[in-house]
Amino acid sequence: MNTKEAVAKRILELCEERKMAVNALAMVSGVSPSTIYSMLNEKSKNPGVVSLKKLCDGLGISIRDFFNSELFDDLEQEIK
Repeated sequence: MNTKEAVAKRILELCEERKMAVNALAMVSGVSPSTIYSMLNEKSKNPGVVSLKKLCDGLGISIRDFFNSELFDDLEQEIK
């Protein structure tokens, strides 16, 4: 799994834990639904830190909490 895939899975995981739809996350975080959906699919290869921070604010967690997941433990090397 690469970093982008792990970020997308983590966003979905956090939404599922909170029983929150992506559109609801968009409303509470101030990030457009299209931006979130591009982070979840292949359109966005590099989710922005500012957008991630806004999503974390909407989820009521810190950036540290976001990345505190086993999803990020064994990522593929990005430099090839």
